[in-house]
Amino acid sequence: MFPADTLDDDYANGAYIKGGETYLARWQAQAAAFRAAMGDRARLCLPYGAGPRQALDLFLPEAAPRGLLVFVHGGYWIEGHRDLWSHLAAGATARGWACAMPSYTLAPDARITAMVAEIAAAVAHAASLVAGHVVVTGHSAGGHLAARMGCADGPAQVARVVPIAPLAELAPLMQTSMNAELRLDPAECAAQSPARLKPRAGVQAHIWVGAQERPAFLWQARLLSERWNCPWTPEAGRHHFDIIDGLTDPLSPLMETCLGGL
Repeated sequence: MFPADTLDDDYANGAYIKGGETYLARWQAQAAAFRAAMGDRARLCLPYGAGPRQALDLFLPEAAPRGLLVFVHGGYWIEGHRDLWSHLAAGATARGWACAMPSYTLAPDARITAMVAEIAAAVAHAASLVAGHVVVTGHSAGGHLAARMGCADGPAQVARVVPIAPLAELAPLMQTSMNAELRLDPAECAAQSPARLKPRAGVQAHIWVGAQERPAFLWQARLLSERWNCPWTPEAGRHHFDIIDGLTDPLSPLMETCLGGL
């Protein structure tokens, strides 16, 4: 049970997903197996800054990359690490693209404003290593950070963003117990909520979300699509944990949305 005077239940995911407790071990095993299979096409722990979590993994296709997909992990800006998601690079690399996965400093050691700056530095560094178009995607809190990369103050290298189940309006998070670590306040919500910011001219955007997501996440995705006047796709039958599975399949609608036409 969650405190009645918070929005904790609105933003709870695992409790509403059948078998939700099994996903972490599954992701860990899939990610480790993918890294092992990639061999020397996995360039691990490349620093983009001086901080202990300011590093990225870069997964390369068999031939010269056609471009770069950056995936930003979620975890409510409080938990998570890039090495949990390595297998999500499978779809991009099979299509001939490189895929970069950064970690970033988490709360309470950093506020969201600092995380946005770190991901911008990670994107710029990864783009310096791979020629071609740059697409940024990310899941949940990582979807927020991916959307921020498409804003007017985002990295100039970014051609497209595909936020997956993004947290686009931060104000509701101030009413959750997570805010003890996030330390969001009205000023930071205004400055860092993609739904209150304008996309950079020329950046393409498409919002992706599971149709079986919690109502709060469906609202967040729809809000961003409306504010940015861009498409959104509620993928049928998908919830907050399996909505990212399409990144493993080069032919999935999600991968086509990320990389098609570039």
